Amino acid sequence: MLRHRKRDIAVAIGAAALAGFVDATGFLSLGGFFVSFMSGNSTRLAVGLAGIPAEALIAGRLIGCFVLGVIAGSLIGAAARRMRRPVVLLLVALLVAVGAMLAGTSEDLAVLFVAAAMGAENTTFERDGEVSIGLTYMTGTLVKLGQRLAGAIVGGPKLAWAPYLMLWLGLVGGALTGAGVWPLFGLSGLWIAVVGAVMLAGASW
Repeated sequence: MLRHRKRDIAVAIGAAALAGFVDATGFLSLGGFFVSFMSGNSTRLAVGLAGIPAEALIAGRLIGCFVLGVIAGSLIGAAARRMRRPVVLLLVALLVAVGAMLAGTSEDLAVLFVAAAMGAENTTFERDGEVSIGLTYMTGTLVKLGQRLAGAIVGGPKLAWAPYLMLWLGLVGGALTGAGVWPLFGLSGLWIAVVGAVMLAGASW
């Protein structure tokens, strides 16, 4: 992350906030499942397989759609070449928009499109086929935050930890906003995320 330009880091923080917003919305809609945090869904899948098959099915569908979103984002991003970031973010906006349109008729189907959108979002920052900035999962970000803080303590760069903290705060802030909007709009609040994704695409153009 430290090798990226400041504007790219700003876009990444915005995308993390978008993921937090969408994940909180999906979490509240699904009653404890995630549309972007697949580690949590993997645990729910395992617990479901141990005794609650219906929950395993929900988790499995979300994981499958997330992976399909990653595939779509990777292929479209590769085809877009230098325009990868704005094109992938427009794909995210499109998938979330489909989810928002389905919110009033089929919430189960709506969240699957949103999970695919979050998978695609994670391909926004790729280098040599590998994700260079994870946008929807923060365990690795918190590990790097701790490592950079440890480095600063022993005489390394004093502010190398700051981008990781801002990325984490972006996701938490987005989730807080999503949770706050949920009682007012429910899944229709996803339209706010659509606008946010389009704005991020414009910022990264």
